[in-house]
Amino acid sequence: MSITTPRPFKQVDVFTAVALKGNPVAVILDAEGLTAEQMQAIANWTNLSETTFVTPPSDTAADYAVRIFTPKSELPFAGHPTLGTAHAVIESGLATPKDGKVVQQCAVGLVEVSQSGSGLSFRLPRYAFEDAPEAEKLAAALGEGTIKGVPQIVNVGPHWVIAELISAEVVEQLQPDLPMLADYDRTQSTTGMTVYAEKPDGSIIVRSFAPADGIAEDPVCGSGNGAVAAYRLKAGQISAGSHYTSSQGRQVGRDGLVRVRIEGDAVHVGGDCVTVVDGTFRI
Repeated sequence: MSITTPRPFKQVDVFTAVALKGNPVAVILDAEGLTAEQMQAIANWTNLSETTFVTPPSDTAADYAVRIFTPKSELPFAGHPTLGTAHAVIESGLATPKDGKVVQQCAVGLVEVSQSGSGLSFRLPRYAFEDAPEAEKLAAALGEGTIKGVPQIVNVGPHWVIAELISAEVVEQLQPDLPMLADYDRTQSTTGMTVYAEKPDGSIIVRSFAPADGIAEDPVCGSGNGAVAAYRLKAGQISAGSHYTSSQGRQVGRDGLVRVRIEGDAVHVGGDCVTVVDGTFRI
């Protein structure tokens, strides 16, 4: 692979206001001319859960376009890369919010990102549900008696298997069988599994696992949290006007805080962002 043009680059920690916490995303701010194979190789090299590549949009309603890669594959949409990329694009002056918003073009279409103070939030793309098949395999991977209710596959671009667990303590101490989860994802063409439980104060704790995509545990997952909110909305646990916070990442040393609010049937997921690396990408 040969890249002859130096390209501006940022690494942004998302869902935190403190550097070295939350979930990092690598952002190549000028990816025009790179092939998908080059993008995939760069994402494999950064070895973060996601790396994004900014290009001019083809849709005049968008401020910029982005492609999102894990170390192994391209995603149509992802949450923390959406917020981290918007933060990097705004900070670098590539886009200026209009009425507090920028519009991102990605494989699922246009995604609106709102800015408020140091925080950003996105409206979750349209979502759909189906019962997770072979739920007994999920129970075996997590441990018998840990799942509460019926796991669902929630399609938010990524296809997350969502399961409510019996308590926050069980979520905190969970040690899933990752090879079993990876086999399930490959068989069912799902992205990974996100589990949650409610705390006494009304907040929730969340953990996300995507071992088939090279991500044993995602530190803080925006699309996973969005899928959890959609699941909770469908289950009647929350409703229009609800808002709550989600904690994620403590098990991997990355305390993150996600803010979720419901407007009608729309799910908005947000948090703080902080730039940790600012420079030039070279090969």
